[in-house]
Amino acid sequence: QVQLVESGGGLVQAGGSLRLSCAASGRTFSSYAMGWFRQAPGQEREFVAEISASGVSKNYADSVKGRFTISRDNAKNTVYLQMNSLNPEDTAVYYCAAGRTAIPAYGYDSWGQGTQVTVSS
Repeated sequence: QVQLVESGGGLVQAGGSLRLSCAASGRTFSSYAMGWFRQAPGQEREFVAEISASGVSKNYADSVKGRFTISRDNAKNTVYLQMNSLNPEDTAVYYCAAGRTAIPAYGYDSWGQGTQVTVSS
């Protein structure tokens, strides 16, 4: 089992930027994919971005493509989500997740507790 702790959320004005971090422990970090998801009030959790164990392969939801960047530092056991050009529709609790394998396509089996991102207009 992997333990995940997100940080970096907060309140930002529309057009601003935030960088989320997710620190992992409990399993060799470089062996599994990582993902970011978000859940807005009254809505289901949705996929935001994912990255393979090596960091070579990345995928994004259409709604964040070109604005968000996922990255990882395997030496620091940390995955990041750089969020630029934020808009109020990005307001949500953001969760990081650890993949079952090195490839994101096999799903996620560990989740963090989430960090709140609020974008004011």
